[in-house]
Amino acid sequence: MLVAVAALAACYGVLEAGWVRLRIREVRLPGLPPELDGLRVAHLSDFHLGVPSLGERAVERAVRWVAGRRPDLVCVTGDLLSRPRGERRLRELLAALPHPYVVLGNHDLAISRDPFSRPVELDSLEHGTLLLDESVRVGDVELAGVDPRTWLARRTSGFPESDAGLRILLCHFPRALDTVPRGRWHLILAGHLHAGQIVLPYGFGKLLLAHPRARYPEGLYERDGTVLHVSPGLGTTFVPFRFFARPEATELVLRCA
Repeated sequence: MLVAVAALAACYGVLEAGWVRLRIREVRLPGLPPELDGLRVAHLSDFHLGVPSLGERAVERAVRWVAGRRPDLVCVTGDLLSRPRGERRLRELLAALPHPYVVLGNHDLAISRDPFSRPVELDSLEHGTLLLDESVRVGDVELAGVDPRTWLARRTSGFPESDAGLRILLCHFPRALDTVPRGRWHLILAGHLHAGQIVLPYGFGKLLLAHPRARYPEGLYERDGTVLHVSPGLGTTFVPFRFFARPEATELVLRCA
């Protein structure tokens, strides 16, 4: 009986890895200029291409959805690849998006406990902009990206002050919310935690087996006027399934607070 239940649970988990949620969320940002009210930002994360998983199907559907909606900005927050063999597919998918702004994650560098992860030399993109401790200006919007090597070495990834009406920081790691200077960023986009990937609901809460102490597992958080959005991501690590932690592509519609 227990074997049958475990087998059914594993089958469900494999299928859930491809059952992507396509979500539109309104986000109220303190200090957002009225002329930027309604700006649409697509947030994708954690593709983990290169290993067998239905997560690749989730990524493909998410990319088609974003491409069809034509948002104002597309941001991808790291862990693009788990193994080099996924690089060709990654570049094809990024080419389908309207000029994505991209940062790397720890899995792209194989800095992980995942035994299946292999490093990838990804230092440029034919389609989109890869941000490695640098920022760009798009109209009245500043987009800055944290290099995970800087973050993991605990070095300061500082950016000069900016007068952009909207300032967005891309960082693979959600704990960036605890480290940024007050008032420097309106919005931080992160991933990394896969909403727990393997989650056990109980009573009025849920247990995240992979990251039981995560402070910001998924969704929206605010600190000192800065809003953080943590994407549940699209791929998988360690095992090719999710359990009560569906993959998600998110379109954030920014509103004045």
